[in-house]
Amino acid sequence: MTTAIERTDVLVIGSGFGGAIPAYHLAAGGAKVTVLERGPELSAQDFTHDLRMGGYTRAVDLVQGDGITVVAGNCVGGSSVVYFAASLRAPGFVFERRGGLGRRLWPAALTRDALDPWYDRVEEAIPVARQSWDDVPYPGGLFAAACDRAGRSCNPVPLAVDLDTCTNCNWMLNGCRFDAKRSMLLNYLPAATAAGAEVRPLHEVQTIAPAVTPGYRYRVAYSVLDGTDYRVPAGAGLIEAKIVVVAAGAMATPVILRRSAALLGSMPRAVGRHFSGNGDRVSIADVDERKVRDLLGLERAPGVPYEGFPVGKPIGSMSYDRLDPDAPEFSRFSLQQIYFPGITNVLAQATDDPATSWFGTEKKALRARWRSWLSVLAMTEDDNEGVFGPPPPTGAAVRLASSLSLSTLRYRPNANTLRGWAEADREARAVLEKDGLARVRPWSEFAGSVSAHPLSSCRIGDDPATSALDDRNELRGHPGLFVTDASAVPTSLCVNPSLTVAALAERACPSIVERAAEAGVDVRYGAPSPDGGTAARKAALRTLQGSGR
Repeated sequence: MTTAIERTDVLVIGSGFGGAIPAYHLAAGGAKVTVLERGPELSAQDFTHDLRMGGYTRAVDLVQGDGITVVAGNCVGGSSVVYFAASLRAPGFVFERRGGLGRRLWPAALTRDALDPWYDRVEEAIPVARQSWDDVPYPGGLFAAACDRAGRSCNPVPLAVDLDTCTNCNWMLNGCRFDAKRSMLLNYLPAATAAGAEVRPLHEVQTIAPAVTPGYRYRVAYSVLDGTDYRVPAGAGLIEAKIVVVAAGAMATPVILRRSAALLGSMPRAVGRHFSGNGDRVSIADVDERKVRDLLGLERAPGVPYEGFPVGKPIGSMSYDRLDPDAPEFSRFSLQQIYFPGITNVLAQATDDPATSWFGTEKKALRARWRSWLSVLAMTEDDNEGVFGPPPPTGAAVRLASSLSLSTLRYRPNANTLRGWAEADREARAVLEKDGLARVRPWSEFAGSVSAHPLSSCRIGDDPATSALDDRNELRGHPGLFVTDASAVPTSLCVNPSLTVAALAERACPSIVERAAEAGVDVRYGAPSPDGGTAARKAALRTLQGSGR
């Protein structure tokens, strides 16, 4: 039986930051746009305030690699639904990074100044809110007080959150049942569908091949997944497009492309290489309640100095002191106060002895003091050591359960990355262990490192030997095939990546529109911000005019 082939102008694979933004601009510009999303379609009423199986597991993927575990979104809206909404611009020095290769990794055309107009546009569209200290939850205030006492600075973190609507429930991993977190569900995606884009949940892309219909360039094969068990196929289909935008995430995009190599022809060597976990390094501080009162003079409630780890928004405050552009590479990082749900509290090392750090009475005692913890996330400069192995027959990884998959990614941090982690550990201890305020314990390395910020597995660059995409996000050797998700980001960023991923996707849209027009699609670039704003649009258009694009 022959499978019917559908056709569309532009096919977008994935609906997170990297997929929703091109979907909006292409649809608003007049193209017929179809979005295929592997995960389910969920909304506020589906986001529960519990950790039961079948709740958060519908939208969160835990992907186990060799040496690393990655947390990612798996639903319409992608990781924007499950992220903690910290929205920061990358420091200027990041764009000049050279890494272990010893030469500039970002395209010459991409600097912080060059990306700023696209940051402006994203901040306007989402929009991003600036927290005051009155908005920062108590753990963020505690971290700030500890920084101040140790002679460090600390600032509130800008968030993609409606601060007036937010209830400080601290269930952001589960989506947001109050629609206070400004995920793609509240801006670019509804704007895309209003412009005519079709979003299809539970559609998992398997391969990309040459089209067979004249005038179309690519044919995409997909599976339809069962909504209660993502391991079970419920159908399949083929769709052809003149332009394909791959935005399946840093853990899936390279897998799709590698599996497609036998059909499309050779892939750039950098596809599936140079993976980065954004240099993520998590520690918990077991805080002494008495010292909070005696050293910091704080009290969350009468007679309760702290016991506030689960109180408020997950991210409140952050120290930028170690983001010195003149410091050597692999010694720069930020430290961020962050909350992780109770399911992660087994990860903290109780001792330095491997025999007792994971199990034992010390671990039990440490977990019993969970409300007195303070988590710190260091985002460091890693060296892009991750490499994907051969792709599995289907999917991005071998799915073991609804939210658990086994990836072929192998990650072994080298001396450069380890040096950055060690520097961050020392700084966290210098701030939080001063005069016995707390005892800092890194997350266990029993199962390797852990990252919620996968990047760089299909990165942009000027060097064809070390980058899969050119500086317009087009896959080398495959015209009309673009990658606009976190896999395109060349290096770790020293801050949360979401805003940079979105800004790079915004920047790629004019080139995608241009290619679509060349392919015969009646499409224009220039749609306003999804909320109707135009200030950032004007800045972006001035940038285009100045570059001749």
